[in-house]
Amino acid sequence: MSQLLPIYYQIKQNIKTRIINRELKPGEKIPSENQLADHFKVTRMTVRQAIQLLVQEGLVIKRRGNGTFVTANDKLIESLSYESAGFIDENFYDVQKPVTKSVEISTVTAPKFVNDKLDLDERDEKVVQLKRVRCLKNNYFNYIINYLPLEIGSRLIKEDLYNKSLMKILENEMGIDFTEAFQTIEASFASPEVAHELKIPSGSPMLTVVKTMYTKKRKPVALSQILYRGDL
Repeated sequence: MSQLLPIYYQIKQNIKTRIINRELKPGEKIPSENQLADHFKVTRMTVRQAIQLLVQEGLVIKRRGNGTFVTANDKLIESLSYESAGFIDENFYDVQKPVTKSVEISTVTAPKFVNDKLDLDERDEKVVQLKRVRCLKNNYFNYIINYLPLEIGSRLIKEDLYNKSLMKILENEMGIDFTEAFQTIEASFASPEVAHELKIPSGSPMLTVVKTMYTKKRKPVALSQILYRGDL
């Protein structure tokens, strides 16, 4: 598990993902606290914290003497599926799809925060850095920086990234099975580099999303920094 997020939160997200993906179906009883504690190798108290968060979100219902069950509210689960498909999935723009204007692929020494997020073994480990500028309705819209381990990033073909989303390439063509993601969203300002790429004044308001994608084995394999123009 990631060392950057509380264990109970990671367990909550894991169960939530299973509910959204219908691995745990509406009305189905979820494993007991003891079973979950054994599975995740944590204490029952940690599991209880995770379950309580799911209860607060309305995703599970505790029935005294019977256990904990996935909500039967299919519309709630469906709405969360769409919500997750937002920043997590680049297919969010089904109606107004951004157009990639430039792609730059290079091999760099992983910055410290990348090393931490991707749980790399060596401080000077090399990663593939992917930079893209995208437009929406003829406006420069966002600037994306992706970091990928060498064994994955070295297989990318620059021309493909003008016509396909990175997520589709990783999942459909490389067979990487993503199961969850953690992200932060915050207000920020355009650095000189970002301002230059998006044709806006330096210091302009931005929305920054930092997203880490995980596989079934909870291994982080992709890190993205997505910077959106605040005025769009």
